[in-house]
Amino acid sequence: MKIGICGLGLIGGSLALAFKQQGETVYGYDIVKSISDYAILSGVTDGTLDDRTLGECDYIFVALYPEGVPEYVRQIARQVKPGAVVIDLCGTKATVCPPCFALAEENGFHFIGGHPMAGTQYSGLKYARADLFRGATMILVPRPDEDMHLLAQASDLLKKAGFAAVTVATAEAHDRNIAFTSQLAHVVSNAYVKSPRAEIHKGFSAGSYRDLTRVAWLNEKMWTELFLANKENLADEIDVLIQNLAQYRDAILAGDAERLEALLREGRLKKEAIDADEAD
Repeated sequence: MKIGICGLGLIGGSLALAFKQQGETVYGYDIVKSISDYAILSGVTDGTLDDRTLGECDYIFVALYPEGVPEYVRQIARQVKPGAVVIDLCGTKATVCPPCFALAEENGFHFIGGHPMAGTQYSGLKYARADLFRGATMILVPRPDEDMHLLAQASDLLKKAGFAAVTVATAEAHDRNIAFTSQLAHVVSNAYVKSPRAEIHKGFSAGSYRDLTRVAWLNEKMWTELFLANKENLADEIDVLIQNLAQYRDAILAGDAERLEALLREGRLKKEAIDADEAD
């Protein structure tokens, strides 16, 4: 199996390491040539993903920002071998999948939208590790009429990289859910640390502060693209959060213990129900 990876940051680099650990041949490319060269020297990849090796690859993973994915797929479309599978790894799908589906159909290969539900607050190849995806879920967004056998083969390959489960969704369902589970969390964390108290909290914080602020340390360029590519869904989630926070604020200012206790109980019971459902 020969695998190509475009974009050798945290996600692309970790995927390369995971596949290398499984004995696959991996070609890599990064727009920064020194990163591509370092990946070869350090054993992250076996060689460069270029005009020669593109046509040899059975799978090509595209670990770029959303705006870069359709353009890259357009650039390589005529070089991808017939029947090969191209999978992107970015965090939104509605702006990425339709143009890439069309390019794949026109040029005789397959495109599947992908989103690995794993990562850290850090970015770059130096933070890549082979076990990043161990136990994680991979979301796949195939064409509605995609071959189920091909989808099963892609799922099996991803599980070799450490993914414990593969979830199949439409682009629209993916983006609606990701607005809540990922993007809103980054907005909240990033806004939370802007309190003046953030500069003088030393000695007054513990696990809850660390948990809530971990993803405030983010790549602002990448997350700006992700947020704007999914702006309607994310704005809806922010509106819901503001409405809920207003209820807590109003109960606190009014000294309404009964109302505040009810709000807190609602949140606890909601979390318990979610945890129970996930455990089933």
